[in-house]
Amino acid sequence: MYNATEDVFTNPGYEDIIHETLVVLAVLLFASASDYASPPKPCEELKTEIAAKLDAKNVKGYTLTIVDKDKEGEGTVVGSCDGGSKKILYLKK
Repeated sequence: MYNATEDVFTNPGYEDIIHETLVVLAVLLFASASDYASPPKPCEELKTEIAAKLDAKNVKGYTLTIVDKDKEGEGTVVGSCDGGSKKILYLKK
């Protein structure tokens, strides 16, 4: 009988995906919580902070892109900046 839970934890390829997903979720939670706790940040400053956190977790092969909040883009939103007028997108290469 196939056990998906067993497969996820025994297949080495899934471990990287799970780790990266957890890192992105942590960044998302931090970025959204910090929106309410502090004044708006300039986009370049926030992008640098997010990159430092990803680098500290040894996440490799990603891009962070700043776009207008209404613009569709490829990737996951990991932060908003410039008073909510822009967002930062994370994309795994």
